[in-house]
Amino acid sequence: MIELDNNATTRPSPAVIEAMTRALGETWHNPSSVHRAGQEARRAVELARASLAKLINAKPRELTLTSGGTEALDLAIKGVLESRGLFAPGAAKPVLVTTKVEHAAIRELADDLARRSAADVRYLPITREGRIAMTDAAKEMITPDAVVAVQWANNETGVIQPVRELSEACQAARATLIIDGTQWVGKMPTDVSRELFDALIFAPHKWHGPKGVGVLWSKPGLRLRPQLLGTQELGRRGGTENVPAIIGAGVAAEEAVTWLADAAGRDGVAALRDRFEAKVFEALPDTARNSPSESSRRLWNTTNLGFPNLEAEALLLLLSEQGLAASAGAACSSGSLDPSPVLLAMGVPEAIAHGSLRFSLSKHTTQDEIDAAAAIVIAAVARLRKSWR
Repeated sequence: MIELDNNATTRPSPAVIEAMTRALGETWHNPSSVHRAGQEARRAVELARASLAKLINAKPRELTLTSGGTEALDLAIKGVLESRGLFAPGAAKPVLVTTKVEHAAIRELADDLARRSAADVRYLPITREGRIAMTDAAKEMITPDAVVAVQWANNETGVIQPVRELSEACQAARATLIIDGTQWVGKMPTDVSRELFDALIFAPHKWHGPKGVGVLWSKPGLRLRPQLLGTQELGRRGGTENVPAIIGAGVAAEEAVTWLADAAGRDGVAALRDRFEAKVFEALPDTARNSPSESSRRLWNTTNLGFPNLEAEALLLLLSEQGLAASAGAACSSGSLDPSPVLLAMGVPEAIAHGSLRFSLSKHTTQDEIDAAAAIVIAAVARLRKSWR
């Protein structure tokens, strides 16, 4: 199977699997226990926390470990809002500023808060390529004490947001900026000591670590109300830690630090992605690129291609039959694949959005896989178009 699916391309590395397997047999004790075995588990957790902190140049105590990126985002956004009186009788309605092109972890949380009139939710304008348009009108939405929550890079298109400009606008307005770095951290060099935001979320399974671990970095002094009560994680998140997964995440972080030190690796994968696109565009000239064409505006591993008047679900099934795993940026509902809300928010026509697929590469993707994948996609599109005439 050729894996160009976002989750498949980031399968755990052999070193991660080995560390987790060993932990399941040797370090399975509760890290909150005071006996020697429990303290060995605690030591392993803290060593992994230190490795994760090194990846973003943070201090280990600034990291809160959760069950995944979604929980980390929930803790960051609701934790800040509730620390400012969300739901408190007579309290002023808090302001949440975000966009319509976020991952569902933010988008659906914002929708829920708006639906219950629990927060004044405002949406920043975006360009046709899915980037935040930092206009004067956008800056006016960012009022004092607002909470701004956006992705650093989009999970469906790879588009990179103007985080530095947004950070400056938030600082000028004394607003809190929460960055969803799930698609950024581990793929691009990150140094929170040089950034102006207040919180950063990331998930090791996006760079060959295990699923089931999320990380929230919060700036010292940022007030957060826990969403899961308990004594773990310095009282910021209750619940016994997933020791084997955290250990695996630490190993993945160490590997990511090493790989990120040389930009040639990222450049090489970006060249493979461009090669894939070129082959598809040459054979299928009406293909739409839903990702920015300028490399500096998108991640090196992502492309989103739209095949007009086709259904993504049928195309994915046909690709899978031919040994290619890809994905669509939408949830399967009642047996049908709806067009991606992100693409629709970008203004992509429905005829294209319905037939759009995301292809994600990893540091392990080879040229032979890319050439074979392009041939499979071209043949599958041609076959579907012929059968639907």
